[in-house]
Amino acid sequence: MPVPPQPPSVKLTSTSDYRESYSNSVQVRVSVWDFFLAFGTLRSQTPQEVEVANFQGIYLSPQQAKALLMILQQNVSQYENAFGEIKLDPQFAQQGPVN
Repeated sequence: MPVPPQPPSVKLTSTSDYRESYSNSVQVRVSVWDFFLAFGTLRSQTPQEVEVANFQGIYLSPQQAKALLMILQQNVSQYENAFGEIKLDPQFAQQGPVN
């Protein structure tokens, strides 16, 4: 029986312009070629008005978007198993428009 090939080892490095930021807002746009994620911070101006200040946009291939979905599902499940269910505010859990 043939031995399955071992996956390559992965070495993680950071570029000189690597930054970490906090985001409590992400918008997703989809095209036939890619997914675009715009990360930002949401600030409530008034009960009727919310401002989102986007600071980073990332393009992903459809394959990377699906891989991200899978790893996020796995990590959210592990988080909820450890700390309990994550509850979403119904006001912000609604589906937005698809762009």
